[in-house]
Amino acid sequence: MRQEIGRSADGEAAPVTEPPKSVLARGLLLLDAFGAADTELTLAELARRTGLPKPTAHRLLAELVRWGGLERTSGGYRLGMRLFILGQRVPRPRGLREAALPYLEDLYEATHENVHLAVLDGVDTLFLEKVSGRRSMPIVSRVGGRLPAYCTATGKVFLALGPPENLRQVLSAGLPRHTPHTITMPGLLRRELERTLERGYGINQEESETGVSAVAAPIFDHRRRVLAAISITGHACRLDLGRLAPAVRTAALAVSRELSQATANGTLVLSDRP
Repeated sequence: MRQEIGRSADGEAAPVTEPPKSVLARGLLLLDAFGAADTELTLAELARRTGLPKPTAHRLLAELVRWGGLERTSGGYRLGMRLFILGQRVPRPRGLREAALPYLEDLYEATHENVHLAVLDGVDTLFLEKVSGRRSMPIVSRVGGRLPAYCTATGKVFLALGPPENLRQVLSAGLPRHTPHTITMPGLLRRELERTLERGYGINQEESETGVSAVAAPIFDHRRRVLAAISITGHACRLDLGRLAPAVRTAALAVSRELSQATANGTLVLSDRP
């Protein structure tokens, strides 16, 4: 039986045990082999991560380069501009980003910390937008990158306010430790999510990255289902999560209202669910 490609804790694509048969699926496998921290990969690395023979990988990579999905570099391959252009055409992230960006910028101007817009993607938080500057603490997050939901402020929002299936998937995948503060016991995580639900916002206290804390609030769709989340992330020693929580919640509520109005007017579709 074929095993789908997965990702390790650092975002690197894990190798498959048996590659798919179709040419299209194998091409997509090569594209998906790029992890959040990868700027370029060699032919050997791509073959190892996908489980494809080197000659097959080389042939498919050449096709992807001709199409524009990949670019050839002196050291291997990197993702191409064609993928970026296609990504800009996806309606849901584009609508979210356009609605949220002014509020993200306001939060940055008020705090000069890292400000994120994120959605849940499987068992991970996926960052759609990030606003930061010279005074912001350097952190691992980036646009298009992901972190495990159970140890991020945005992820806890999704797990606390979303359907129970989200938490079941996370627990089934396991709770690896990323820092000494990571919650790795299911019972403790459930209690933390109960507190998140009571507060109306999620917090991360050095759980995904040492020295980094965050506070996040939910963005709801017109049916009051959690759609995305906004967070402020910075140095654990200087970030007052309780003081920043009202500002994050206010921004998230404003985006929720804007999206609900656009959906009601028929100018925006953010969910395939009824």
